[in-house]
Amino acid sequence: MKIGSRNRIGGSEVHVTALGLGGAALGNLYAPVSESAALATVERALEAGVGYFDTAPYYGYGLSEQRLGRALAGVDRGAFVVSTKVGRLLVERAGEARTDQGFVAANRFDPVFDYGYDGVMRSFEASLDRLGLDRVDILLMHDVGAATHGEERHPEFFEVAMNEGYSAMRRLRDEGAVGAIGLGVNECAVCIDALGRVELDCLLLAGRYTLLEQPALDELLPLCSTLETSLIVGGPFNSGILAEADPATAHYDYAAAPPPVLERVRRLRSICDAHAVPLAAAALQYPLRHPAVVSVIPGARSAGEVEALATWLELDLPEALFGDMQDADLLPREAPIGVRP
Repeated sequence: MKIGSRNRIGGSEVHVTALGLGGAALGNLYAPVSESAALATVERALEAGVGYFDTAPYYGYGLSEQRLGRALAGVDRGAFVVSTKVGRLLVERAGEARTDQGFVAANRFDPVFDYGYDGVMRSFEASLDRLGLDRVDILLMHDVGAATHGEERHPEFFEVAMNEGYSAMRRLRDEGAVGAIGLGVNECAVCIDALGRVELDCLLLAGRYTLLEQPALDELLPLCSTLETSLIVGGPFNSGILAEADPATAHYDYAAAPPPVLERVRRLRSICDAHAVPLAAAALQYPLRHPAVVSVIPGARSAGEVEALATWLELDLPEALFGDMQDADLLPREAPIGVRP
C-alpha cells in the first residue's frame, strides 16, 4: 500500500492521501512538543508522501493550527490538503493555560461550544488566520454527539448544528471557501443521524473502525457506501494502545485501558507476532481494506514517529494475517480484509 495513493472525498474535487497526519499531538496532547519538533514532523510527513493534514481549533486551543500553518508556509498549495473543524470558539483566558482537557503548555484560551451559523463563520475565519491560508479543503463539524454533550443536552446541540451550523458550512462550500464538508466525531450514532438529515461529503470517525473494534461496520459503513460518503479513520491506534510497546501504560480512547481491552490487544499482538508483523502495521492498514475508507490519520509528534508510520503503511502483510484474526473471532467475518485494487 502506498502512502501517497489518492482517494476522492465523496463527490467533491478533494483528494486525500491514504496516509494522513492527525494534528492533536502538534497541539501538545498529553505531552509538550517543541516548536522545532512540530515543524520537523510535518516536514518529514511531506517528504514521505503524506499530502493530508487534519487539525482543529480545539487542539492546543489554536496551537496545532498555528504550527501546521507555519510548517506549510511556502509549500506548493496543490501539494497538500488541510481539514479543520468548527463547533468551538476560542475565548481568551486570563491567567494560566488550562490543562484539564489533555493539552499541556497550550495557548491561553477556553474552548466554548458554538454550532450556530455565526459561530461557525467566526470559527472558520479564525482558523484561516491561524493557518495562514485563504481556503480550507475539508471543513468538519467537531464533536457533535451524545458522547461529548451527554444524552440530555445532545438533542439541543444537534438541532442547532444540523440547521444553523450546517447552513454555514454549505454556504462556505458553495462559495468555494472549502472543498468538502463533514463531521469529525468519535461515535457512530451521530453520523447515522446526521446522514439522515443532511448531505455530507465525508465523515472523520475516530476509534470506531479499527483493528480493535468495528462498530461502524454494522450500519454506518454500508450507509456511507450507499450515499457515497467517504470515511476518514482517525485514531487507528485507539489513542495509542495498538502502537505502544507496553499496552498497560498506553491510552485507550483518551484514558487507561480496561482489562478486557488489554486482553484483546494481547491476542491481536500474538497473531501478529506469529506472522512477524508489527501490530501497529496491521492496525494502520486494516481500515483501508474497506472501500468506503479513504484515509487513515494517526497522530505523530516527531519525525521519527512519521518514519515509523510510513514503514508500517507500506509493509507487505501476509494474506493470512487478517483471516487468522477472523478465525480467532477478533475480526467480524463480514469485514473486508483483502487488499483493495
